[in-house]
Amino acid sequence: MKATGIVRRIDDLGRVVIPKEIRKTLRIREGDPLEIFTDREGGVILKKYSPIGELRNFARGYAEALNQTLGHTVLIADKDGFVSISGISKKDYVEKKISKELEDVIEGRRTFAIAEDNKGIPLYEGEDVGRYSSQVIAPIISEGDAVGAVVLGSKEGTKFGDVETKLAETAATFLGKQMEQ
Repeated sequence: MKATGIVRRIDDLGRVVIPKEIRKTLRIREGDPLEIFTDREGGVILKKYSPIGELRNFARGYAEALNQTLGHTVLIADKDGFVSISGISKKDYVEKKISKELEDVIEGRRTFAIAEDNKGIPLYEGEDVGRYSSQVIAPIISEGDAVGAVVLGSKEGTKFGDVETKLAETAATFLGKQMEQ
């Protein structure tokens, strides 16, 4: 654990306020679910809960199947990072926060596809724009909440069409339904 030097008191209802600086750094917003853990030394650990993380193995299998079928990069992300990566080096994406642009697509709840004049969007903070010649991003919606996205990408000069868009949307819808069960 890393000390922050910030001390807060518990109020009479058992609540504690997480300081704004920490919420901003960790992208914790009002209504975000947090998981509570305890350690052996009596510490309490709060961690952002990822419903997609619960389906990590399932999402990995789905991403690999899409990659084998299409031959393109497939990434599955929650609102913080990448849960599953197939068809590209995992080290490029593991432990990286999603970009503000990808977060906006997720929150906007609309499928994004590169247009002829568009270079696409960076997927993680600091990624080069234009890394993919084609890109489709379909938000994952579960119980009315935007919780992540399915991303298809190609560096090969291939232009995605309706088939790739529908496959990404189908994968996103399917994963959203799996989380509802």
